[in-house]
Amino acid sequence: MGTEIKQIMNELKIIKQELGQIKESMPNKEMFLTVEEAKLLEESYNNEKEGKLISSKNLRKSLEL
Repeated sequence: MGTEIKQIMNELKIIKQELGQIKESMPNKEMFLTVEEAKLLEESYNNEKEGKLISSKNLRKSLEL
C-alpha cells in the first residue's frame, strides 16, 4: 500500500507541474476581442475596402486645420 501512495503522490506532483506550465503558457483573456469589438473591426475593414475611410491628414485638410 505504501508503494501505491508514493506512486500516486509522484503522479500528482507531475500533474501539478504540468498544470503550472499550462497556466504560464495560456494567453491573457484581455487580448481577445469582445463580440462588439469584433463587429466594429469588421465594419472598419468593410469601410476600408469600400473606400469610405479618409486619412487623418485629409480630414485635417478638409476641416482646414
